[in-house]
Amino acid sequence: MAAKREPYFTAHTFRFLRGLARHNERPWFESHREQYDEHVRGPALRLIADVQAPLRKISPVLVANPKGVGGSLFRIHRDVRFSSDKRPYKTHVGLWFYHEAAKATPRAGEGTVDRGRLDTPGLYLHVEPGACFTGGGLWHPQPETLKRLRDFVVDNPRSWTHATRRAEFSKVFEMTGESLSRPPKGYPPDHPLIDDLKRKDFVATSELSDADLLSADLVKILAKRYALPTGKRLPLRARCTGRVGANIRSNAREASVANRRFPPADY
Repeated sequence: MAAKREPYFTAHTFRFLRGLARHNERPWFESHREQYDEHVRGPALRLIADVQAPLRKISPVLVANPKGVGGSLFRIHRDVRFSSDKRPYKTHVGLWFYHEAAKATPRAGEGTVDRGRLDTPGLYLHVEPGACFTGGGLWHPQPETLKRLRDFVVDNPRSWTHATRRAEFSKVFEMTGESLSRPPKGYPPDHPLIDDLKRKDFVATSELSDADLLSADLVKILAKRYALPTGKRLPLRARCTGRVGANIRSNAREASVANRRFPPADY
């Protein structure tokens, strides 16, 4: 008889995050670090490890890295160096399933502003009581990447519309992220897809209930969301990868990942 699967996250996970939201200060966190490790960090790393196999079936270039530091689990600490909000901790858990080229290759250009993760699409999971969701795409891409994505929309309107408006997609995901208030320079303001051309982020998100996150079948739930009911890869992720694929291939070769193939822009 097969052993009963245990859930990754439990009511203790949400209890800790709610407590942290009320007491976002170092002394409280340190006094509850054991609960954080047991009910938040540990389960998240276990989930990442178990997502590896189904994620490879969805896309062999996406990485679920269960390393405690530098992997798919975001740090709980906030970067407050340039923020007026000095609360030291995030009150949610973030998991990022990144493109294999993202960590191997720095941004192109010179200077510290241009350093960092390569603009590549990935998949995300957000764990927060009453506000859980998953999604994918490109978040805050650099200007040159953003222009390539906008040009793709202009050059391939039918493909883009099919990818983002098809019933299988739109009933599960919603296009989100920041947008410009005015049409971007160089693009016609009366373009039928102007709302997409104004996007600063090319991402789609899908809400998850707290019950979904507490389910022992969370891996299956995520795999279904990421693959969509048709069993095909997330359309937005495929379109984003295709448009920026040329630069990824060029930079990735320099990082010794040249042999990996990327999806074409329109398929």
